[in-house]
Amino acid sequence: MSTTAYISRARKFYKEKIVPEMMKEFNLSTPMAVPKIEKIVISMSVNEARDDIKHLEIAKEELSLICGQMPQIKRAKKSISNFKLRKGMPIALKVTLRGDRMYDFLDKFISIAAPKIRDFSGFNLDKFDGRGSYNVGIKDHFIFPEVNQDKSPKSRGMNITIVTTAKNDAMAMKLLEYFGFPFKQKNKK
Repeated sequence: MSTTAYISRARKFYKEKIVPEMMKEFNLSTPMAVPKIEKIVISMSVNEARDDIKHLEIAKEELSLICGQMPQIKRAKKSISNFKLRKGMPIALKVTLRGDRMYDFLDKFISIAAPKIRDFSGFNLDKFDGRGSYNVGIKDHFIFPEVNQDKSPKSRGMNITIVTTAKNDAMAMKLLEYFGFPFKQKNKK
């Protein structure tokens, strides 16, 4: 009886299709020089947690369903009286995905969740940070199929940061384009 290790569809696509294409396009001599996705960091703010901790538990359960990994609880670093915030209060959730979970999330985000965004015409090209990482802000977490809208009290926004090993934004953008990341089309004048 042979057991085969699980390999994500996106990881397999990266190794078989993206690496040779990028080596050819950027004239790279070794596959190790091709940029890859290092990690994906997802963070979600839960402002209602300061009034009722149940909101944090619901958001934590939903984020763990979306990512396939239990999120960390982030706490306030200092007190801010105008926001009724005390130091140490739980206010956000954060997940760092690596390996096959990261590739599975990226695949699901590109092929299932992003097309469900209302009035979606692609993600902005100006959200790169200059070091090869890309940030996406999502206004509604209901785009993910794991979230039950009937049980969720409200829609929440989230920030998704895709960290790559690319040396510049052009290589990172090309890497994400090969994965099928839906960028807005550049206006041709």
